Amino acid sequence: MSVTSSKLLKPYRTTANFASIIIHGPDRKGIVSAYSRMLDQFGCGIVESEQWTDRLNGMFFQRILFDVNSGDTGGGHADGGDGREGGKMSSSGRTTKIDIKTNTNGTVHPSIPMFHHRGRRREIEEGSQSLREKFGLDRALINWREKKKRVAVMVSRYDHCLWEILLRYKANELDCDIKVILSNHPDLKPVADAFGIPFVLSPKPPTSDGTTTNLNAKLEQEKKELDLLLGKMEVDVVVLARYMQVLSDNFLGAFGKDQIINIHHSFLPAFMGGRPYHRAHERGVKLVGATAHYVTAKLDEGPIIEQDVIQISHRDSPNDLLRKGRIVERNVLAKALSAHLDDRVITYKNKCIVFGD
Repeated sequence: MSVTSSKLLKPYRTTANFASIIIHGPDRKGIVSAYSRMLDQFGCGIVESEQWTDRLNGMFFQRILFDVNSGDTGGGHADGGDGREGGKMSSSGRTTKIDIKTNTNGTVHPSIPMFHHRGRRREIEEGSQSLREKFGLDRALINWREKKKRVAVMVSRYDHCLWEILLRYKANELDCDIKVILSNHPDLKPVADAFGIPFVLSPKPPTSDGTTTNLNAKLEQEKKELDLLLGKMEVDVVVLARYMQVLSDNFLGAFGKDQIINIHHSFLPAFMGGRPYHRAHERGVKLVGATAHYVTAKLDEGPIIEQDVIQISHRDSPNDLLRKGRIVERNVLAKALSAHLDDRVITYKNKCIVFGD
């Protein structure tokens, strides 16, 4: 395994004083108001709030993005006492969104130091835990957003998804730190160099004959990759940007649930496995698509985060399908990664609840 290091880009922190709460559990009356009152009690202003109820199973899901410092400027109330617009509730989607107003000099709360909320963190966490116990919630997770999520991108030879991620990263559209690009081929090293991202070459031993020796060699190579990703780099999420290798159960097990995102060049569950565009052409379909999903031990069957399609016709050749499909792949993967980084995804029963951006 060879490593090429270079200086990393430092995107602007867009959520310096924001934190989020992800809530998930049996539907109970009063959850929304209880969390709103708790945050207001500690001087926090709600910036965004969205919830959804699975009425078939009686399950409740909510994401709250809140400003932990709004109370320091005199309020933190939804009625605009802290210089914000009041929240508006949509009867159709039950979505509340509060837009932050800037001060007269064009800045937002310039006197508030970054992460000034540390002193009240314990009280907010205890308040959230108390509400979780009261309502019997399965999950009430607070992300204080003090550190950007650390991302590793794994690629092979296709470059279109990698370019999309890196361009959006450079444009500060992805709130993360891309720590490394890992590949089983050297082809995309120039792309990594162009963006100043460390590139790691980790070629896989051939396994075409299926021998135990080759399998052991692959597992040993994955162990080195895990030592790099989880040890040295301490990554939080791995993005498979058209990485054309099947990860072993050992590799998947080393990461927690929902930490590896894959882009599949098909509108799953249609055309699982390899060469989906060629099989779509043979079948004569009129739409091709792409699917971004969390990776599980079952190939191409993980919870789906994002999907999209593009129109095709009988005039399109397999190469046309490949060209059109790659457009969709780029956008779908970028949207899925953005949702994950922004804590807008909750997995439940092998499905994803994805809140809006």
